[in-house]
Amino acid sequence: MRCKRFAVLMAVCVGASLAGAGQNTVKIGVITSLTGSQAAFGEAHKNGYAIALDEINAKGGVLGKKIELDIYDDQSKPDQAVQGVSKLVDQDRVPMLLGSYSSESTKAIIPSVTQRQVPLLIPTATADNVMDSKSPWVFRICAGAADYARTTIAFLKAFGAPKTMAIVYENTNFGQANMQAMTAEAKAAGIKLVAVESYEAKSPDYRAVLQRVKQANPEVIYFCSYLLDATTLMRQSQEIDLNPKYYTAAGTGFAAAQFPTPQGADSAKIRDAIKNLNLSMTPFGPVKFDANGQNQHPVLITQVQGGQYRVVYPADIADGKPVIPAPEWSKR
Repeated sequence: MRCKRFAVLMAVCVGASLAGAGQNTVKIGVITSLTGSQAAFGEAHKNGYAIALDEINAKGGVLGKKIELDIYDDQSKPDQAVQGVSKLVDQDRVPMLLGSYSSESTKAIIPSVTQRQVPLLIPTATADNVMDSKSPWVFRICAGAADYARTTIAFLKAFGAPKTMAIVYENTNFGQANMQAMTAEAKAAGIKLVAVESYEAKSPDYRAVLQRVKQANPEVIYFCSYLLDATTLMRQSQEIDLNPKYYTAAGTGFAAAQFPTPQGADSAKIRDAIKNLNLSMTPFGPVKFDANGQNQHPVLITQVQGGQYRVVYPADIADGKPVIPAPEWSKR
């Protein structure tokens, strides 16, 4: 339900701009992937936001104003995401945006958002280069690739300190960013990279890549993959009997102009409200943005145990102990 809770936070930000507004409703623009390869994640965005919207409006909205969502399907394509900015801001006149799902689509819309001076809240894009522009209109709630890599290395050090690793990543902005982050962190930790393998997303067969990884015999495999590929990669890892001591991943596949009247919500006021947030605890953990618009989102390591996700690191909030080594496929 993280998308639902994110929408609650978003409504708080909008509320800061509504005092004295004369309209009875305010629209929030959403760009996400309802079709294409990332549709499963986009639907999760949409469903979470819809539940939050119902709850918020049932309680009277924000400062007496009902919230509406104006959702644009980017079809899992960066160019469509850019068109979504034009449609939502220039035509529909929304005062703020939420999106997109993928790092590629999110990075693509940042110039358009900045040009139009409309605040953008990023829920799920982890590639760190989405924050390179240092735009004052861009804010990211989720952790970045470097945070995921850093926390994974800390977990590995705490549970066995492996010496070798293979990285398998999709050849996209998301995959490349997470590969680069883990490469740097692994080398700094003294973990030898015995294989670094890229692949083209949405391929039906990754066995050649996985066979090369198997021949390198790493203790750890770190995947940087979206959902459809993650499912295929794990199924084919079982088929070739690939049994590292640790299966790890960079989250994701393994775990998203001016308002038409002076009486409406003000984009600059919304931006300032987001910039000045200092929430000690939310379902995302503490929310406070640094000078570059990055929230210090804590990263949790989870493991699937008995068909359920368990938090296994950090130790002070873990609800289970990690199972290490990962059971061989023949013993599952």
